[in-house]
Amino acid sequence: MTPKENALRIIRFDHPEYVMGGPPVHSIKYRGNDHAGYEGGGHDCPVGAEWTDIWGVRWRKIADGVMGFHVGHPIAGPQDLKHFTPPDPDDERVCGLICEMADAFKNDPDRGQQFLGGRHRETLLEKANTLMGMEALFVAFKAEPNFVKDVFRMVMDFHLGIAKHYASVGIEYAGLGDDLGTQVGSLVGPDVLDEFFIPEYRRIFDFYKARGVLIGFHSCGCIEGVLDMFMCLGVDVLNPVQATANDHDKVRAMTQGRMALQGGISTAIIMEGPPERIVAEVRRKLWQLGRDGGYFCGPDQGLPFPAEHIAALAHAREEYGRYPLSPPPGESDQ
Repeated sequence: MTPKENALRIIRFDHPEYVMGGPPVHSIKYRGNDHAGYEGGGHDCPVGAEWTDIWGVRWRKIADGVMGFHVGHPIAGPQDLKHFTPPDPDDERVCGLICEMADAFKNDPDRGQQFLGGRHRETLLEKANTLMGMEALFVAFKAEPNFVKDVFRMVMDFHLGIAKHYASVGIEYAGLGDDLGTQVGSLVGPDVLDEFFIPEYRRIFDFYKARGVLIGFHSCGCIEGVLDMFMCLGVDVLNPVQATANDHDKVRAMTQGRMALQGGISTAIIMEGPPERIVAEVRRKLWQLGRDGGYFCGPDQGLPFPAEHIAALAHAREEYGRYPLSPPPGESDQ
């Protein structure tokens, strides 16, 4: 079967042939998805670069291999929102890149083996964070809830406008995300999720689900408390399932047969090595998270890892990730 067919079987818990590192997605994007501005910028800039993105947020690149950091926020309170103009998803400077990249994909020789995917970086919480700053946002949840709801509505209106452009070029996989966890628990409680997040998330999830588009969602940290929300909304693939913040046995038990997982391999182990330790961890996670399908095996964060360490992960996944999987040494097959 093709990589695309195998990925679908992983997602559907339907007897895949082998474990993959992730869904084979050819991603397209709008201008500003990587925090670029109308005049340039973005995370490929050299260290020390500063720029303003299409939302008016100021950024600074401080380290190689990782995204920049927001250092200036255009919305301090309700008065700023009244005079704030969000980017227009129909602006050719913003959406024109979507059609350019989709047209290029039509000539890709691997087209039949990949999903065409569209990215929605910082779907809700993280975009509000860049616009307002984390402290101001979390104070406003309590002090000015209607203001936060207006910000969230504005952000989601933009994403829905982008989603319509993605749908027009036929994407099959939508990448959304918000980091909703800390190292020890959820960043926001269930009442806040119910009041502020779920109504807005549902707008874009319903849009894509009505069109048969698969949804991958990125959320760092401890996500055990929001798993039910993700599954009820219709997430197909959740990443990165951070190893140091989650009980993987619990996460797998809650999601088995309902939602595929991607990631799970500790960043610290990949970074520190040695390769033998990485291989042992890959074998353990393949069995723990993937023996019944529903698992894409890879790092639980994207970092500039040593080349030999990431190669060890890939080789271990290829060697030990063919179904039926075998338990690692010392573990039962029960």
